[in-house]
Amino acid sequence: MALLAGNAAAQQASGHDPAAIHADSAPGFQADMDAGMARMMQDMHALDYSGNADADFLAMMIPHHAGAVDMARLVLRHGRDPATRQLAEEIMAGQTLEIESMTRRLAALRQPASAGPDFPSLGGNRGN
Repeated sequence: MALLAGNAAAQQASGHDPAAIHADSAPGFQADMDAGMARMMQDMHALDYSGNADADFLAMMIPHHAGAVDMARLVLRHGRDPATRQLAEEIMAGQTLEIESMTRRLAALRQPASAGPDFPSLGGNRGN
């Protein structure tokens, strides 16, 4: 709640009334955003924990990042601010690359142990 209050205060300080911003919001944006957030949360929690923290982390982060791509796509459809639209495009590009990377790593982690890792050992005590 503090974050929302902070955002409202920042908007008022910048001369933007939050109520006016909401009133000017493109039709359908709120419903589309709410549906996307619900889908992301459902997808994040749809998988049972496997007991492998690395695989579980990736399995939940993939839909989390996909949700960010969906949200950015919505602002490109409904938003008008050029700087926000540029940021949305950058988010889509970055998150898409990260999703691809996480998907590959998750597939490698789910391979049988006999396949062996495809990366060098970190050594030392990192991660312990």
